[in-house]
Amino acid sequence: MLLGYTMNYLYHVSHKAIYSSIRASVSGVQGDGHGKALLAIASSSFLLIGVQMIYPVVLPELRAAYGLNLGTAGLLLTVLWLSNAAGQVPGGILADRFGEGRIMVVSTVVTAVMVVFIVVSGSIATLFLATVLLGLGIALFGVARYTALDDLFPERVGTTVGVVLAAADAGQALLPPVAGALAAAVVWQFGFAYTLPLFVAVALALWLYVPARTSGPESGVDTFSMESIRYVGAALRKRTVLYGSAAFIVYMIVWITFTGFYPTYLIEEKGLSATAAGILFGSFFAVGVAIKPLSGLAYDRIGIRLSLLTVMVISGTSLVVLPLVDGLLPIVVVTILIAPMLGSGTITQSHLIQGIPNDIKGTGLGIIRTGGMAIAAVSPAVFGAIADWGYFDEVFLSLAGLAGLIVLFVLRIPTE
Repeated sequence: MLLGYTMNYLYHVSHKAIYSSIRASVSGVQGDGHGKALLAIASSSFLLIGVQMIYPVVLPELRAAYGLNLGTAGLLLTVLWLSNAAGQVPGGILADRFGEGRIMVVSTVVTAVMVVFIVVSGSIATLFLATVLLGLGIALFGVARYTALDDLFPERVGTTVGVVLAAADAGQALLPPVAGALAAAVVWQFGFAYTLPLFVAVALALWLYVPARTSGPESGVDTFSMESIRYVGAALRKRTVLYGSAAFIVYMIVWITFTGFYPTYLIEEKGLSATAAGILFGSFFAVGVAIKPLSGLAYDRIGIRLSLLTVMVISGTSLVVLPLVDGLLPIVVVTILIAPMLGSGTITQSHLIQGIPNDIKGTGLGIIRTGGMAIAAVSPAVFGAIADWGYFDEVFLSLAGLAGLIVLFVLRIPTE
């Protein structure tokens, strides 16, 4: 009785927080004249990233349907993230060459087609192939949204990036619980299929409200010459970009591993039901809806060092506590205290966007995101194998150690 009441209350409070936070954040930047473009980009982020996070929630059903152990299930997540990583550089180059708005529309359409392939997949091989294609489709959107925001809102990069990433967390908070309920009550394919009508609306909004090209007509990588390679390399070797990139890469490892296994951990180690784990997982992202705009605002006002140190110290400490607690209410509290790490992506990527020259912004950010996601994509397979050996608690303690490493990188970033 208490469990059901608590989870129901948490679910509805989270939804109200999501709505009010996004509404307040968007209203704060509408004066820049691109409010509809921001809403379109945020809506696409809501959908694409939310669909990606359906995987962890339906993982128990996928394991049952295809006979997957934790290691193989982790490999499926690794494939998703590796394909997403592989598409970041091409996505950045295409955005620089053909325009950010056009590439975001293409990304949305391609991803919708891949969701159809996932729904109709009838074998493990087909599921893995469809997952690869889904990751590539989402990857096209990854860089274009950031460079478009920098072009449209040059004075409020952190705030607008925070709004768009908050929308992504709203998608991760709202779409997976619905997917999990459909997968448990009907069949896992419904967990993906119900999102398809949303893709039509989002693609149309991007087409209507986001300029086909938000940046200037010149690209710093029109040809792949040694000169352009040296130019990009010199920009990425700057100390402020280098340590910011390192912090981003380690954060991606923590984020991908945590989000990939947290629902399964709650079910198998903490004894929660699949429904409770799904709602709690969604609530983790619901907290991020408030955290990300605040993190972006903090970055705009006080810079990367203090803002990133604050969120990582809170989250790293909470990851240490997680294996030590039992019972619904303590787990809810610890989950909320882990959630501030979601602001790290807003802070580090805002920092990187402003540190890379405008004519190679998409390419440079694409290279960093590809490297970071490729390295981080291996983590679900590695940590999934460790969990299979009976060390599930130690997986989360290791993530706390990586949070400490981020703190060290942040301290190496030059003060402005």
